[in-house]
Amino acid sequence: MAATFKERLADGRPLVGTLISLPSPEIAEVCADAGFDWLFVDLEHGLLGFPDAQRIVQTVGGRCPCVIRVPENDPVSISKALDTGAAGSIFPHIDGAEEARAAVRAAKYPPQGTRSVGIARAQGYGARLMESLENANREIVLIAQAEHIDAARGIEAIIAEPGIDGVFIGPFDLSGSLGKPGLIADPEVQAAIKAIRDACIKGGVPVGILARSAEAAKEFMEQGYRLICVGTETMLLGDIARRIVRELHAP
Repeated sequence: MAATFKERLADGRPLVGTLISLPSPEIAEVCADAGFDWLFVDLEHGLLGFPDAQRIVQTVGGRCPCVIRVPENDPVSISKALDTGAAGSIFPHIDGAEEARAAVRAAKYPPQGTRSVGIARAQGYGARLMESLENANREIVLIAQAEHIDAARGIEAIIAEPGIDGVFIGPFDLSGSLGKPGLIADPEVQAAIKAIRDACIKGGVPVGILARSAEAAKEFMEQGYRLICVGTETMLLGDIARRIVRELHAP
């Protein structure tokens, strides 16, 4: 039997994905066929809604795990994201242990949590309901996004919460929380990023981050990051388009 995404995340090898922000199963399919290990399906900032996310999971989920970033950390959003059959969820703006605990409880079926039991795709529309109830708590990946200086200061408490399977650093919002929006290279921002990374590595919790390029992703892997998201599908397309234009317009 093939390893689950959770098992692959736990085995220590880096997993490389990209972020999907457009409601296009075809684009997600192209990215999956390219060989990415996972897809970051973004319902917080992207143009996708829950129906779009489910279409993407239906299209590629069997060969490329999809992890859905919910638009907000409320029980309904978390349940709807997981009911698509996604491999897991990313919780945005987890700034402390209390928020991490609440998100995990919303994502876990009783007795570990309070997730409502739905009859949706993840449950085989009812045909695999008991299988889902038996396996979901064990197999679904739950990732806290650390994207505020408060998260950096409280990262040990966040990763100590049972059910948190990984941490994904959001460098842009983190820089904004320090009053330096977009200044990722600023020493104070880098120190906060390093504090999160080091605490996760020390605690044995997989840590991830957004990389702008393959070269940057390789550097992150060397630093111990294990869940890498290389750009977005729109960034990848833009990079290729600009490269073609430069090459064709070169003297």
